[in-house]
Amino acid sequence: MSKISFLLGAAAGYVLGARAGRQRYEQIRSGAAKAWQSQPVQQQVATAKHAAKTKAAPAALDAVSTAASVAGDKMREGASKIKGDPTRDVPSGVAGDPQGPSTYPLGEGPTPA
Repeated sequence: MSKISFLLGAAAGYVLGARAGRQRYEQIRSGAAKAWQSQPVQQQVATAKHAAKTKAAPAALDAVSTAASVAGDKMREGASKIKGDPTRDVPSGVAGDPQGPSTYPLGEGPTPA
């Protein structure tokens, strides 16, 4: 796989750096397209896609899930440390609040419907 990456990088560098004109550029582009559509390359692409679906995706999902869980725990921990400040709290806009308009520190008070 690293040889293919190197060859693709070398081809891209040559195409981008070539000063041979439009005709040579079109020749190189057509050759690259032909190589990309070849059976061996497409077999490797299919193998890489399959590996991404079966191995990488579940691992990424697990990593994201773990990170989200840790972030949620830290946010709940931080929210529990917040105390009300009458000079900065915003009046409640919760309909049907039995206590009437009031202020609530973060994480306390009725939940909007």
